[in-house]
Amino acid sequence: MSAAGWMVVVAPVAAFVVLTWVLRPRRTAVAPLRLAIVRAALLTGVFAVLTVELLGALRALTLPAVAGAWLLFLAATVAAARRRQRRATVASTVSAPAARAGTLVGAATGASATGPGAATPVSPAGPSGGAEPGPASAPGGLASALAGWRARLADFRRTASRGERLLAGTVGGLLLVELLVALLAEPNNFDSKTYHLPKVVHWVAQGSLAIWPTAIHRQVTIPPGAEYLLLHLRLLTGGDALHNLVQWAAALGCLVVATRVVAQLGGGRRAQLLTAFLLATTPMVVLQATSTQTDLVAAAWAGCAGTLALDGLRRRAGLGSLLALGAATGLTALTKTSGLLAVGPLLVLWGIAQLRLAFRPASADVDTGSTSASLRSASASPVPAGSGLAGAGSAGVVSVGAESAGESRGAAGVARTVAGSLLVLLVAAAVVGPFLARVTVEFGHPLGPPRLRESIPMERHDPPSILVNALRIGHTAFDTPLAPLRSGTAAAISDGSWAIGVDPQDRAITFGREVFPVPAWYPDEDRVAFPLAGSLALLGAVFALARPARISATAPVALRAYALAVVVAVGLHTATIKWQPWGNRLLLYALVAAVPLAGLWLDALFRRRLTPGRRSVAAGLVVSMLAASALAGVLALSYGFPRRLVGAGSVFTTAEWDTRFLRRPHWAEEFRWAAAAVRASDARRIGLVQQNDNWEYPWWLLLRDERGRSPELVALQSVLPERPPADPASMDAIVCTGSRTACTKLVPAGWTLEFRDYVGYALPPGR
Repeated sequence: MSAAGWMVVVAPVAAFVVLTWVLRPRRTAVAPLRLAIVRAALLTGVFAVLTVELLGALRALTLPAVAGAWLLFLAATVAAARRRQRRATVASTVSAPAARAGTLVGAATGASATGPGAATPVSPAGPSGGAEPGPASAPGGLASALAGWRARLADFRRTASRGERLLAGTVGGLLLVELLVALLAEPNNFDSKTYHLPKVVHWVAQGSLAIWPTAIHRQVTIPPGAEYLLLHLRLLTGGDALHNLVQWAAALGCLVVATRVVAQLGGGRRAQLLTAFLLATTPMVVLQATSTQTDLVAAAWAGCAGTLALDGLRRRAGLGSLLALGAATGLTALTKTSGLLAVGPLLVLWGIAQLRLAFRPASADVDTGSTSASLRSASASPVPAGSGLAGAGSAGVVSVGAESAGESRGAAGVARTVAGSLLVLLVAAAVVGPFLARVTVEFGHPLGPPRLRESIPMERHDPPSILVNALRIGHTAFDTPLAPLRSGTAAAISDGSWAIGVDPQDRAITFGREVFPVPAWYPDEDRVAFPLAGSLALLGAVFALARPARISATAPVALRAYALAVVVAVGLHTATIKWQPWGNRLLLYALVAAVPLAGLWLDALFRRRLTPGRRSVAAGLVVSMLAASALAGVLALSYGFPRRLVGAGSVFTTAEWDTRFLRRPHWAEEFRWAAAAVRASDARRIGLVQQNDNWEYPWWLLLRDERGRSPELVALQSVLPERPPADPASMDAIVCTGSRTACTKLVPAGWTLEFRDYVGYALPPGR
């Protein structure tokens, strides 16, 4: 492990912190600190992706190159921070005399701050209930920003109710314990052993992103956005000790974007805390926050796109907003294409809002602060008394002028919206394009080979099939430990499916050879259900569509539009992705987008004026649901699988190698047995025999030499037509997983083959 690399790991974190200060909004914005975090995360993510693409094209994916890139990035962010600080200092120096002069003029004229012409101040925090510092322009730099954040925390402690402190404390406690688990536990996710982590070590071994022969097509066909981030950590540290932190950071990002969405939709502090609490205690989020899966990363990028799209409902998007929106779209597509099912409707909502704003006169832009000034100038226009032009007449003159100006502005605004939309797509294409280009060249299609395009996407799209698929997905997502309830609803879905002419196990709407139903209530990171958060989100969506003004008095139109976009996203998911036992994790992006509706609805219940009896019942139900959600989150963190705090497999008591094999404990000794024999033979070029769902990653760990160098592992099977496998006879040794028959067919004559239950190895004569 490189000590220099460990030190450079601090560079991305430091750059992100500095960027958060540099990219804070220059004008009034809702939840400006969280907006700055979103912007900084997107810029850092895009830099990480483009760095990998550039160095991969140059075949320079090495520690010195990556470390140098991050140090340059940090230097650039520090330079940007200093430049903004100088500008803020100059602006403060220039504005101070003008402010003093304005004060003297006001005192001399007796102007009143509360007069009819006074502008109304706008809180920098917007509708979020205060608590966040606004777009500071005064000098002070990072130290001043940190002082502001400390003051905000002190204000929260002083003004928050006991319930709000309990909500915040629970969320903070869960995040800290998850961070501990993420640092202590070795990566042991099943898919990560098969293709997530093998991707990373292949890139490191060859120094590029070139596609390699493999029997596991997911290593080269599934979008690699999250693995690009893991690659940076792998090169900088030389191992996988920090790999779990990528998903932990993504979980934190999901909380940031979800609570900001609540603020944008008119929710105050309590609504935001309720949203954060529900999301943070959802077992799927708790378990994936310590994993090397990719679903939280995709959900975080999609959430960034969602909150940026909501900004476009009230103000025209500037260049920075367009670039950020394009970056969020591209990062979502590069991480998990299913996330685009949420990003797409939100982009459509953003585009409609931008077109609507294009036809508004300039004075109607609520974010420019020019409305009151325009009205004052219009009312001050000289109109002869008694001419008949006063009052309604003057309004007519102004409206004619505004209509003409509005038509001109509208045409320019439409062109600007079209150009902005194209820029968003171009930025997204720049992020995901290189990967799609490689896949297209290799397979003739940007979505990969036919087996990938046919295994996960729906192959039937008639309404009955979509309905059955939606019901099965819903059944798995809302599963509970109540076996009679699970069995009864599953039987009803199956009987109903046959009644409308659909086989509930039809391969065209069912992944692989899986059979519906499956229990999904157990806290397993790959399949655990979310009945509480899902039910509350569903209720929140229903009320947001039906009675938005009761939930958000300040933004009912935006709330209804957002709820509609979320519903459309869920509908698209059920119409395009087959049911599978692990489908709940694929829905995580939709859950992150929908939970803000639950938080807003719960907060509205607390605000409603009910009779004492009904209020007590409503409060009791809400508190019970929150308590159940907290219990589910704590139990998932304590006893969840395959990383837990207590019991068998605890991160405190389980050895490193045993932790890696908690999914399949009986494989651990077999891998070590085979690897020991191959290492003893001094083999350096080793052939791999494996099937599509076998574990490859353990070989990269076990077959390293004494200095920690990875072996040369070469595939002896390949599902890529243009990438033939290597000749088994050219190997120094062969290792096999899965099928003894497949291994036997590939072992050259005269070699010695040893095979146990799952793992085997073969050596040539004399070794």
